[in-house]
Amino acid sequence: MIQLEGNVRKMRAAFKAPIQYSMVLSDQITPINDHIGAVIKLEWTGTIHCVKCANKTNKSFFQGFCYPCFISAPESSECILKPELCQAHEGISRDMEWSKKYCLSNHYVYLSLTSGVKVGVTRYTQIPTRWIDQGAIKALKIAKTPNRYLAGAIEVKLKEFVSDRTSWQKMLKNDVNQDIDLYSYRETLKENLPPELKEYILDEEKEKVLQYPIDTFPEKIKSINFEKVKEFEGQLTGIKGQYIYIDNEFVVNMRKYSGYFFNITIE
Repeated sequence: MIQLEGNVRKMRAAFKAPIQYSMVLSDQITPINDHIGAVIKLEWTGTIHCVKCANKTNKSFFQGFCYPCFISAPESSECILKPELCQAHEGISRDMEWSKKYCLSNHYVYLSLTSGVKVGVTRYTQIPTRWIDQGAIKALKIAKTPNRYLAGAIEVKLKEFVSDRTSWQKMLKNDVNQDIDLYSYRETLKENLPPELKEYILDEEKEKVLQYPIDTFPEKIKSINFEKVKEFEGQLTGIKGQYIYIDNEFVVNMRKYSGYFFNITIE
């Protein structure tokens, strides 16, 4: 039996075949792939601590922040969700020292296959973590830029032709055409970029394939809301993205509960 307690953080993932996951609760890091098939019980104690300042908060914003940190921390800046709004290259930021590392560094624009083809942006250090967190089954880097803003500018243009969103239900059911050719998408999409953005296109990158620790995907998905149920128990049947599957029907988005204090038992 494994007993864990602490403030939830997003699961760690190692890029192997299949992806190797670890649960993170405060300072406890516990590999869980070998426990698929075991009974897991999750209980939220009702307590939340901000992932930034660690203060107790009654409500979580932007996956784990208290409200003061949500409106002031660079990690929750608007450019995190909308890279095209980044102003760090103009010297404007909530924290320029932070932005020098996280915004004024190399970024990739990529195509991934999640519930369908999507375009996305991520910092160079987040490959392939970003793809794993999204539950992508394959992905391809298509552009490299020296800052977040330029990557966002490319993404905005490409969003006219391909989505930047994932249907989490379809992703978790693996309801996707796996034969989609990302190379063909890249060739078509790059022709729609203006000349000043085409220079950042990558033509030689190879597609990456990702496999997850789940044997059978459910036909129906029900998401557990711990704000309502407080605790839930069942058989751990798989993991994909930042979700764990329970009884091959229910799912829990572990990242959603960042900062929530949980007791977790696996036996």
